[in-house]
Amino acid sequence: MTASMERPRVQECVVAACAYNRTGDCHAFAITIGSSDHAHCHTFIRMPESGGVDTLVAQVGACQRADCRHNSRLECHAPGIRVGPDNDLADCMTYDRR
Repeated sequence: MTASMERPRVQECVVAACAYNRTGDCHAFAITIGSSDHAHCHTFIRMPESGGVDTLVAQVGACQRADCRHNSRLECHAPGIRVGPDNDLADCMTYDRR
């Protein structure tokens, strides 16, 4: 059995259209960040019903942006992240190119 590590939390999400967002908090268990061209939140989904778990605040499960200074071996090591609009509706605003 492998022990899980504490992952960076989504400290703020201003993408109100996401089904996992309630009052600025992301309630997905974990999110994935990254695309070949920008730091998109791949967990973003627009649906009429709410998703996630009310008692959880999302963590960063994986980051595909190897060019981010917070990324090591495709894992985010920032203290926490913010999600909001940049190149599209839901991007990692903490992304910082090396």
